[in-house]
Amino acid sequence: MKILRDTPSSAPSAVAVGVFDGLHRGHQRVLENLKEIATRHGVLSSVVTFDPHPAVALAPDRAPSQLGTIEQRLEGLEALGIDQVRVLTFNAALAGETAESFIARVLVDEMKATHIVVGEDFRFGHERQGNVSMLESLSESFGYQVHPASIFGDGERWSSTSVRAALSKGNLDIANEVLGRPFVLRGTVVHGDARGAELGYPTANIYSHPRQQLPAIGIYAGATRTTGGEWMPAAISVGKRPQFYEDGQLLVEVHIPGFSGDLYDQVLDTAFISLLRGEMTFDGVEALIAQIDRDTAQSLEIFKSFRPDTSILLR
Repeated sequence: MKILRDTPSSAPSAVAVGVFDGLHRGHQRVLENLKEIATRHGVLSSVVTFDPHPAVALAPDRAPSQLGTIEQRLEGLEALGIDQVRVLTFNAALAGETAESFIARVLVDEMKATHIVVGEDFRFGHERQGNVSMLESLSESFGYQVHPASIFGDGERWSSTSVRAALSKGNLDIANEVLGRPFVLRGTVVHGDARGAELGYPTANIYSHPRQQLPAIGIYAGATRTTGGEWMPAAISVGKRPQFYEDGQLLVEVHIPGFSGDLYDQVLDTAFISLLRGEMTFDGVEALIAQIDRDTAQSLEIFKSFRPDTSILLR
């Protein structure tokens, strides 16, 4: 897959436009339509996306948290079979550009769009004036066709907002249903206070992007891997460790049963499969260790049903 940052498309293309944060099932439907149209008309399948999220430039105090990094987004687009991606840096200049100018400059001139595929509720341009109706009204003069794509499944709207809301409540069933796969957190392993190792359960402490959406505080069963590596079972803690700290820092800690290597400074992808329980305090360290024993055993059992090969975005 080609990544176009400062260069135009080399050939006519069918273009999908959007942030595509999380690449949930609504996004996947848009991209499936895109690929089918590109194949049928013998043009490139192209995506125009934005980094950072437009809201970061427009209203940073109200900007949504992100479901994944730009690297995860690009890897996902490649896995889904997209030919090329134009990454636009969303800044004040782009925020002030009119929708018609964006169509002419980016979609027509740079991407050579013969077909444009967007979610049926997509908005763009200064003050969000651009929409499907505007794209259609200008299609004849600019020489492209518009293909709105449904973002609803079983009567429910698939959206990044709904995934964030579900994760914030620890509702993995809903989040993972909309995503079409387990939510995956990407972060770098950093040094901690080695509290887990003292308890006999060493953990990888994960540092993620400051705007990264995290699941609600709790203990989770999941899977983890280094970039490009094999998935391994994981017992995951998202919390403040009230057993040891009165007002601790929010941490994501990943215990990998049976693993003894050095992961410091490596990037881990951690998939959240199931919420096991909330964070709690215990009468003593022995009771805590006994509960960690149970959490780990449950995580290992749940990992047996983890099938990454069923989702192209987890392979």
